[in-house]
Amino acid sequence: MKSTSARLLQLLSLLQLRRDWPGSDLAERLEVSPRTVRRDVDRLRELGYPIHALMGTGGGYRLGAGAELPPLLLDDDEAVAVAVGLRTAAQGGVAGIEETSVRALGKLLQVLPSRLRRRVDALGAFTVPMPGRGPTVDPETLASVAGACRDGERLRFDYESHDGSLSRRIVEPHRLVSRGRRWYLVAWDTARDDWRTFRVDRIRLLTPSGPRVPPRDPPERGVAAYLSERLSLHMWPIKARVRLGVGAEEAARGPAAHYGPIEAVDENSCVLLCAGDDLRAMACYLALLDMEIEVEEPIELREEMVALGEHLTRTGRGREPGA
Repeated sequence: MKSTSARLLQLLSLLQLRRDWPGSDLAERLEVSPRTVRRDVDRLRELGYPIHALMGTGGGYRLGAGAELPPLLLDDDEAVAVAVGLRTAAQGGVAGIEETSVRALGKLLQVLPSRLRRRVDALGAFTVPMPGRGPTVDPETLASVAGACRDGERLRFDYESHDGSLSRRIVEPHRLVSRGRRWYLVAWDTARDDWRTFRVDRIRLLTPSGPRVPPRDPPERGVAAYLSERLSLHMWPIKARVRLGVGAEEAARGPAAHYGPIEAVDENSCVLLCAGDDLRAMACYLALLDMEIEVEEPIELREEMVALGEHLTRTGRGREPGA
């Protein structure tokens, strides 16, 4: 049987793992009786951990917020993830926490075992942050949205679209996704009865939030694929269909897969669906595809591709000697 101190640490780790724990589940995980769980909870309370008892069938426990921050338990992978996250935050992207992130990172690195510090240092040495411009996210908004995702609570907010118009949204939040310097919320929009993606820097939260709702099954192809499709197609004004002179499987293995969804036509051709906000830029990245392509629509993109080809031909020909 584990010592009391070891069992207390395991109990604390479990309570930090999820929001609510039935007492019977804790007893089973710790391989002790419910009475021992109650005694261990009382010991943790004496050490300053705010553990609340839950009413209902069988009862349960929840680790709450206290007047002071108690020590947190992190496993190896969690500690490395926190350190890397703090380094990323120190480089910008979330407004007002760069200096705080540096201080917190210093404290964490001071107590990390050398084997974990080497992992963090390796990640820092072989990854290069790309400086960028763009909106930053309010950390309180980000934390509130993350909490609603964790607890399954509905969110109410005013959302600013790309043209500056405001709309009131009530959503069931599912996941936060970081892409570049931007944060996106993937959520079920109750008014539209469908999944939607929201940029967190454009969200203005309203209170109160809630109520809690049962979790929904994620989008069919997963959150990452859904967000990628939304960003590559639905969030840009110019949408195009481009016929590629290779099969869908071959196209999916190349750079075309990064431009948008690919639809099979036959063994030797497929259609790329892509979008953007600038015809010349779209023509340039399509010209990089090392395969036969035909712009089916819009006609403006086809004309831009022709103009780009003529420009490159003139540039490549250059001036005759002595001209």
